[in-house]
Amino acid sequence: MSARTDIEAAQAQVSSGITPDTLRSKLIESLDATYVEIVDMSGGCGQMFEAIIVSPQFAKKTTLARHRLVNSTLKEEIAAIHAWTPKCHTPEEWEKKKART
Repeated sequence: MSARTDIEAAQAQVSSGITPDTLRSKLIESLDATYVEIVDMSGGCGQMFEAIIVSPQFAKKTTLARHRLVNSTLKEEIAAIHAWTPKCHTPEEWEKKKART
């Protein structure tokens, strides 16, 4: 559910304690992520996030295994939000992707 006002968005974010910065910090610390970009897609209420996560821990893992690793790392946070969409890359994959754009 999206917040109807900026005040509602701020209150929802405070009550859950989940922000792009808290998610980013945990991913960097837990997965040795070299790059993390978190976008709040919910209009500021902290209930729907998309993420780009670059970590060497994703090497030789399938997409499903990468998502499971991220989801287990953020288990408590994911339980408190509405939607979570991670895009997981190894550093090598990320460099190739950036070079194409």
